[in-house]
Amino acid sequence: MSAARRTIGILAITQIASWGALYYAFAVLAPDIRRDLGISAETAFAAYSWSLLVSGVAATPIGALVDRHGGRYVMAIGSLASAIGLAWLSRCTGTVSYFGAWTVIGLAMSLTLYDAAFATINRKVVVGAPRAISTLTLFAGFASSIFWPLTMALGSRLGWRDTYLAYAALQLAVCLPLHLGLGRDAPHPPAAPNAPRDSHTLGEAVRHPAFWKLAVAFAANVFIFTALALHLIPLLRTLGHPATVAVTLAALIGPMQVVGRIGERVLAKGATPQAVGRVVFATLPLGILVLALLGTQAWAVALFCALYGMSNGVLTIVRGTLPRAMFGARHYGAISGAMSVPALLARAAGPLVGAAVLAGASGPLMLPLAMFGVGVASLLLYLSAVGAPALARRAA
Repeated sequence: MSAARRTIGILAITQIASWGALYYAFAVLAPDIRRDLGISAETAFAAYSWSLLVSGVAATPIGALVDRHGGRYVMAIGSLASAIGLAWLSRCTGTVSYFGAWTVIGLAMSLTLYDAAFATINRKVVVGAPRAISTLTLFAGFASSIFWPLTMALGSRLGWRDTYLAYAALQLAVCLPLHLGLGRDAPHPPAAPNAPRDSHTLGEAVRHPAFWKLAVAFAANVFIFTALALHLIPLLRTLGHPATVAVTLAALIGPMQVVGRIGERVLAKGATPQAVGRVVFATLPLGILVLALLGTQAWAVALFCALYGMSNGVLTIVRGTLPRAMFGARHYGAISGAMSVPALLARAAGPLVGAAVLAGASGPLMLPLAMFGVGVASLLLYLSAVGAPALARRAA
């Protein structure tokens, strides 16, 4: 087995397990947690949002660690942190310990999820890193499909506490040894044949306007996705769709993310990340416009969910491959981590802003129209960033 395939195989398993335990399980177990701890929904979700903020703050230094030392030990430490955070969460008894557990889980997210995995691939896969990232996201896209029903089954049988304790054991028994099995990296990734020398530092990248345009453009897309994802079913109900129809249509989004990633692999062979991004950033506002204009029609909602899901699925690939294409490979982890901070803040803010817009709007169309405006702005920022003259690269 080649080193690239071994790396992808290891990370595919650990990404599914880590996303499932650290991120997706909470949506299923949150009602039980609230009842058991006697806390409000706002408090329960505030701790979860806090973990995302912690992950964002830690993203840049963690990326720099992967750049310097590789992902083997960094991600292994992440598995330990995941086990500690999940075990702590399973035994917390009050608000303070609850927030403490989510603080550790937030740190574990930055050590184990996409940013760390993408930076690890950048170090270990010299030629074909963008395709390796694309392949990894294809596998990881099944995390919610696996862990939502698994968590529901375990939660009903074991309760939320022992379910999280089982997931802590999974991190120790499966993810930790697999991350240690990633092997050593070279001190610096050698350049691919005929490639420009990769020498942008984090400081050089953040001083370039294209960096901030891209960071805000990605954050705007994440903001839209999280704002609509939480409120889509109530919005569809307001537009006149029965509950069963609304749930069925919304359920298309997850599979469409995987379809989008398959389409990217089949149709975008040889395309640059910049070119793929142009399609992705244009697709999202188009889908939202369909929802805003024709949302009372079931077929239009299905079309929106398909475009919305495929756009978000491929956006993850673009988010993983574009920093390398724009700024080089040597400091990819730090640059990618810094670029992800606004997106993580947007992920935490999106549901709150979406709820505020729905509460203050005079009709159900205000939310999709507002998100359409954000989507157009993100498209323009992206086009401006990737349409700028090529970034100058110093000699390494």
